[in-house]
Amino acid sequence: MTMIIKLLQARATAMLGDKLVKLAAGAILTIFVARMLGAAELGIFSIVMAWSAFLVPITSLGLNNIVVRQMVKHESGHDAMTMLYSAISMRLVLGIIGGGVMLLAFFLLYPDMFTGHLRIAIPALFLLQTFFGFLLFEFYLNYQGTFRSVAYIKAAITAISFSVKLTLLYQGFGIASLLLFTGIEFLVVGVAQYWVYRLKHQPYKDGEARWPAYHPRWFNLTQAKILLKRSSWLWLSGIVSVIYLKVDIVMIGSIAGTEQAGIYAAASRLSELWYVFPATLAARYYPDMIRAHKQGWTPYYLKLRRFALMFFVAAFVIALAMTLLAPWIISLLFGDNFLAAVDVLKIHIWAGCFIFVRYLISQHLLITEQEPLSLASHAIGALLNVGLNLWLIPKMGIVGAAWATLISYAFASFFFLFLFNSTRKQMWQLITVRKSKPQ
Repeated sequence: MTMIIKLLQARATAMLGDKLVKLAAGAILTIFVARMLGAAELGIFSIVMAWSAFLVPITSLGLNNIVVRQMVKHESGHDAMTMLYSAISMRLVLGIIGGGVMLLAFFLLYPDMFTGHLRIAIPALFLLQTFFGFLLFEFYLNYQGTFRSVAYIKAAITAISFSVKLTLLYQGFGIASLLLFTGIEFLVVGVAQYWVYRLKHQPYKDGEARWPAYHPRWFNLTQAKILLKRSSWLWLSGIVSVIYLKVDIVMIGSIAGTEQAGIYAAASRLSELWYVFPATLAARYYPDMIRAHKQGWTPYYLKLRRFALMFFVAAFVIALAMTLLAPWIISLLFGDNFLAAVDVLKIHIWAGCFIFVRYLISQHLLITEQEPLSLASHAIGALLNVGLNLWLIPKMGIVGAAWATLISYAFASFFFLFLFNSTRKQMWQLITVRKSKPQ
């Protein structure tokens, strides 16, 4: 019993629990939408949410990990505070601008979707996503050692939102209600993160007072320029990465129709559900990797290699199991109308072997200040995915999209390391490093 209590109190468990609740809720909601509304409606929902995903890196400015790393370089708590508050102000402003631009682009490309209640739900979703800017409060709390409070509150909000969405479906409401409530969820999560920050954040240094409440007046142009200079590569990399991660749904909808997009979304949702594990664990182990890097290359590479092997083995086991069980899983969850998703899932799930390891590689590129390579790798993935989808979807349908995803993920997540001299050397050092023998 004591061991179970300790496990539930662990930071990684709290963070993973939050992600699992969110991903599980999304997967179950996908199943209910598919069964109650059909593949075409699921396709519309998936296309809108893909565009919502495009908005995340555009408005994040690549600041998620950069802000805390730059803040801790300041001796003065006031300078650190103005850097954090300046970053949040930039993200809020860009969120409003980005949401407006995204809405205009969506309207121009999909005028037929702006009918009925969708005319209200889609704009609300894009604009309420602005509150993602408050995510930076969570990153700072994590740095100070506060993991569980934020994770549990986010998990509770997700669970409540999921319950409301299911209720709306059973009451006969359509896709518009789900999109609108997703936007409201963005707002509530953002406000909750700020509330926890105000309750939990500690003085920057011993003897200093706790920081005052956030206000735009704390914006500091000098601090903002420092952040933008450091984050520019990561910002572009994030934008390009989400293109190669989400462009398949958008292209299927344009080339093959919303029904085929819905069938593909059913398979890809089951595949991507597993990505919560490397995303959460990589975030949890990021401080450990930074500390190991400060100790020297040998302890850093030993820790990185151990994590990489662990991540890859987990992904391989998951992919093998899902491949064998794909026909049974699709039939059980989505029904016979979605049997075309079986072949998609059998291919798409193997992309996880590369995605799992990519989370660690991204941390490595950040720690070793090789951000331009992160952009280059994602650019390779985006070009491959778009090009392969244009070629394979007309020939092979959604199965072709699955192959495009697997190939582009493999190159962008791992094989790009062999294209650059610095990463080839680091790969060799990672493979050959040995633990030092005690004298």
